[in-house]
Amino acid sequence: MPDDLLGLRGQAAVLAAGHVSSRELVGAALDRIQATQSTLNAFRRLRPEAALAEADEADRRLGAGERLPLLGVPIAIKDDTDLAGEPTAFGARGDFPPQATDSEMVRKLKSAGAVIVGKTNTPEFGQWPFTEGPAFGVTRNPWNLDHTPGGSSGGAAAAVAAGLVAAAVGSDGAGSVRIPAAWTNLVGIKPQRGRISSAPVAEQFNGLTTFGPLALTVADAALLLDVLSGSAPVDRDRPPLPEEPFLAAAAREPRRLRIGLSVKVPYSGMPARLDPMMRAAVERTGAALAELGHEVVPAEPAYGLLGVIFLPRSLEAIDDWAHRVPDPELLDVRTQANARTGRMLRPLLLASRAAEPASRWRIGRIFRSVDVLLAPTTAVPPPRVGELNRATSWETDQAIVAACPFTWPWNVLGWPAVNVPAGLTPAGLPMGAQLMGPANSESLLISLAGQLERAQRWYERRPGWRADAASSAA
Repeated sequence: MPDDLLGLRGQAAVLAAGHVSSRELVGAALDRIQATQSTLNAFRRLRPEAALAEADEADRRLGAGERLPLLGVPIAIKDDTDLAGEPTAFGARGDFPPQATDSEMVRKLKSAGAVIVGKTNTPEFGQWPFTEGPAFGVTRNPWNLDHTPGGSSGGAAAAVAAGLVAAAVGSDGAGSVRIPAAWTNLVGIKPQRGRISSAPVAEQFNGLTTFGPLALTVADAALLLDVLSGSAPVDRDRPPLPEEPFLAAAAREPRRLRIGLSVKVPYSGMPARLDPMMRAAVERTGAALAELGHEVVPAEPAYGLLGVIFLPRSLEAIDDWAHRVPDPELLDVRTQANARTGRMLRPLLLASRAAEPASRWRIGRIFRSVDVLLAPTTAVPPPRVGELNRATSWETDQAIVAACPFTWPWNVLGWPAVNVPAGLTPAGLPMGAQLMGPANSESLLISLAGQLERAQRWYERRPGWRADAASSAA
């Protein structure tokens, strides 16, 4: 079996058993990445020499009998994350200096033995649900190269879906893990705020953004979440520890649940309509959950004007990032406009944070009548490359809200959500649905997603465009 089909746990297992070396796995991953950069374009930075040296060290440790969850396994991170010796450009143009130290999330990956092969593409400052930009070009969807894999963790999702790596870490500030997971047939977890440390900073994007895993299966995503979880003293939010490892939750059958099916578009000030194909996909997911013994009922959270407290936090963070680049004149004109708006909205930042508890109470009342919410992850299937990438901020915002209006509320609330694959369109493009829970409900969501995966086996669907085929052609 090709190593890219083994998944994260499978690769860790064959390494521990001595059936393959880390150098072989890492070398094969690097070969696939390099062979597909001209087409898929998933990576902003590759570190072949460093990764192979780390693979050799992993082989030495494995040979000495050491065992760690990901010892010797190749993995990718998003280019918004500090990795010592590499720049953090976050999708922007410019001559960025290499970082002196690892972020806490990277430290945890390395402590688990993972070999980071490179940093994946993301749109400028992660602003958009497509992965395109003048700094790196266009990242494409391995299910159909004419379509976007989504964003902002689009490079990470494309890399996993294409089999370049078995799993990757993305970040989710308004759906940026869940959206590309939905459009590439992956499991994507947005955990509880603070579950994965933001160190060296107290929080990302004023608390909107969390890191999260992208993987082919629920168990692989859960294992990666176990590896990444844990707080540091600097973190503003420090959720309680789970009662069991998330990997154990993925294998455990959940109790019978009352699941609320929600298809109402949260109000965001711009028009959006749920595509009938997407509605049908989510309803099929609801029917599958009912067949598993759960009660599925209509339910709509009272979102209210939640977007009013989202924008100051999001746009102020864009302005913050705009001050970190070597040359602000190289930023996209839409980024510059958003940064200006962020500066204007900065006086509202404290008020928007203060409004969050009331929003949690209002929206959280839905969990008095249901245990979990099931909703679309996106309003439409994967758009074509360039379709959402408009000339002005206003035009782009209208396009992205119409395509992706469902994920951002859970970033404001800080609560967990999991994208699960929801089938393919007649054209063979992936669709997704999200399982959404109250505070600290990752274990429940992962258990439910694992049960659904065992029934639906979505990981057996793979794109016709494959990294190994592209590599052979090259």
